[in-house]
Amino acid sequence: MKPLPRLYAIADATFGDPIQLAANLFNGGARLVQVRNKNGSPKELLQQVDRILSIAPKGAFIVVNDRVDVALITGAGVHLGQMDLPPAAARGLLGSESMIGFSTHNLDQALEADTLPVDYVAVGPIFPTTTKKNPDPVVGVAALETICKTIRKPVVAIGGISLENAKDVLNAGAASIAVIRDLLDSPNIVARVQIWMELLGAA
Repeated sequence: MKPLPRLYAIADATFGDPIQLAANLFNGGARLVQVRNKNGSPKELLQQVDRILSIAPKGAFIVVNDRVDVALITGAGVHLGQMDLPPAAARGLLGSESMIGFSTHNLDQALEADTLPVDYVAVGPIFPTTTKKNPDPVVGVAALETICKTIRKPVVAIGGISLENAKDVLNAGAASIAVIRDLLDSPNIVARVQIWMELLGAA
């Protein structure tokens, strides 16, 4: 698999229509987008992912949050949480070419994830976050650095990351930074993505 893009953008339905959000993220330069719609019906999510795949730039990575069934039908990748279908089962269904990511929240989980058939290990929340109703305990930059130095798979840092603290996260060893609110709360998502791309490109 090609290296992960530095920016891992998330089109979260709580901020608006995921299709329009994804279009704005693509237009700003994002080439790795997760589609998240925890409250939508399976049919609605399937339609949204299909549409996003149809407008995605060539070479862009699209992953759907949690739903292996939607990933299987559409050909998207999938991002799995600790309570979702096990990564090995997802890999068996989706095949070797699909992108699969896995969420972890501490060193022990990250070490286990490093042995699983996943393409990247998400670690977080790095900082306090408001985009989850019941977030896990904050990991912090120091623990992130330990994880990045300990495991072999690429680490995607997530949770409360902003332009102001992004360099600390990169310096800790994260391969990619997942961003939700700092992008989607912006009055101009396209411009905000461009600012992020400049920052991450220069780091």
